[in-house]
Amino acid sequence: MSSFVLYTLSRPLRSAARLGAAGKAGLAAAPWRSRAAGTRRMSYGRTVNGTCGARVLWVTGGAAALAGVAAAAFTHFQRAEMATRREVVKEDEEGDIADRCKAFMSPPVTPVEQLEKKKGEMSTRMEMLIMQTQAEFCRALEEVDGGKFSVDRWSREEGGGGISCVMQDGKVFEKAGVNVSVVSGYLTEEAAKQMRSRGKVLKGKDGKLPFIAMGVSSVIHPKNPHIPTVHFNYRYFEIEEEDGSKQWWFGGGTDLTPVYIDEEDAALFHGVLREACDKHHPKYYPDFKKWCDRYFYVRHRGETRGIGGIFFDDLDSPNQEEVFNFVKSCAKTVVPCYLPIVRKHLNDSFTQKEKDWQQVRRGRYVEFNLVYDRGVKFGLATPGSRIESILMSLPLTARWEYMHEPRKGTKEAEMLEVLRNPKEWI
Repeated sequence: MSSFVLYTLSRPLRSAARLGAAGKAGLAAAPWRSRAAGTRRMSYGRTVNGTCGARVLWVTGGAAALAGVAAAAFTHFQRAEMATRREVVKEDEEGDIADRCKAFMSPPVTPVEQLEKKKGEMSTRMEMLIMQTQAEFCRALEEVDGGKFSVDRWSREEGGGGISCVMQDGKVFEKAGVNVSVVSGYLTEEAAKQMRSRGKVLKGKDGKLPFIAMGVSSVIHPKNPHIPTVHFNYRYFEIEEEDGSKQWWFGGGTDLTPVYIDEEDAALFHGVLREACDKHHPKYYPDFKKWCDRYFYVRHRGETRGIGGIFFDDLDSPNQEEVFNFVKSCAKTVVPCYLPIVRKHLNDSFTQKEKDWQQVRRGRYVEFNLVYDRGVKFGLATPGSRIESILMSLPLTARWEYMHEPRKGTKEAEMLEVLRNPKEWI
């Protein structure tokens, strides 16, 4: 039995300057076609005609200057790195499934005996990964907050269920939620239409399309306005067609929404994500960073929700094993890309003005989730969906001010400028 240690900070920070120039070149060279042109990424390396549809139940200067930022960030983050480095559950997929499940926040959605029988199938491997990711992230948050997550198991009459872990009114986190869902059944006609509109060719038996969908998703809203909100989601979808063959794809991403700009935090966050992406393809980070900026765009405000990260969907090439390994690498970053930032700002003081600005920014967060987020919109309109889990992403408190615009030259105006004009952080 082997074990692994989650990424530590020093490696991505040491590599930030080295990767910076290559990153800019990659962004310039990346093959990307605009949404306005009527195409979008279907799988890496090709595009298909179609619009962005919803998924079922996706409750969902130069190198020298960069080196200076990275070095400064390393100094600030050293203590946080020491506190964050930790051993976690056994290496992916090694060992008895029942033993591995003991480390989870709850028994998995699928009965353990069923998982044992189909241990090598992708649906089993993905369910174990999302359960592991939930457990590792929840325990890391509990350690820094001192509070405990409540664990809420739920079932769906149409098939499957989920596990919602929520911590509210903690010392550090106002609301922290980490959801796992594993649902199955038959696609509704509306869902099938939306998938066909994205280029999916679906042939069901007697008009029926059996599916299984699963994922882990999280949104964390801290109390301190100097600690950013983070969101991640990693998911897998599988459809069985009339001849018994299966269509499958993965999606996901991680993004950061700060209230105030901290370039060290941004470099750390994006550096960890880039390192995970670069293990699999040199264009994954620049392409998926662009996709993230585009997806989390609040069109009626003319600004992005945060400072981005990575986002991808419908990823089904080069093959299932390689895509799954990429998703595993991304899932392993959720603790090291965020917890050091939390620890760094734990004791930062803040004013009422800064707290009010946090509330305004949370209002923008709510607007995106309810108006644009595909998973939330489709989940709310889908029979049998778990409304409490879908709306878990919303903060406890938010604020809307009429015609609010920060004064020029303020930290708030600086933040807004970045949101209106996304930039490269590494």
